[in-house]
Amino acid sequence: MNNNLSVLETRKKNTITRLTKGSKIIKTIINAIHEKKGENVISLDLRKIPEAVADFFIICEANNPSLLKAIADEIEHEVKERCNESAYKHEGRQAQQWILIDYVNVVVHIMLPEPRKFYQLEEMWSDAVSTEHTEK
Repeated sequence: MNNNLSVLETRKKNTITRLTKGSKIIKTIINAIHEKKGENVISLDLRKIPEAVADFFIICEANNPSLLKAIADEIEHEVKERCNESAYKHEGRQAQQWILIDYVNVVVHIMLPEPRKFYQLEEMWSDAVSTEHTEK
């Protein structure tokens, strides 16, 4: 079996910790994105979609690869500091087009504008309740 697929088999949603839109980890991630000037921040509530791999997706854009990495670093630092949680996995730091940070119940997608337009995650998960998060 492909190693990438075996990782998906071992990764299970944590049903003990049910998250809400107001959960500390979600607020921390969104604040970290805004702190580093991430743009077009959207959360998708996937809890009512049976085939979803997480309870929430948080999607944002960075204008360049340096900002992409800075946002990812800030998210991981702040979530560890404030929520005492480390990422289960992260992908994409080398390619610097789309960084994914997986906290099991929350998956963060930090994307450059072109990959975001191309992959259209919001469209793919259009059954999810979408919330736009503007900086306060």
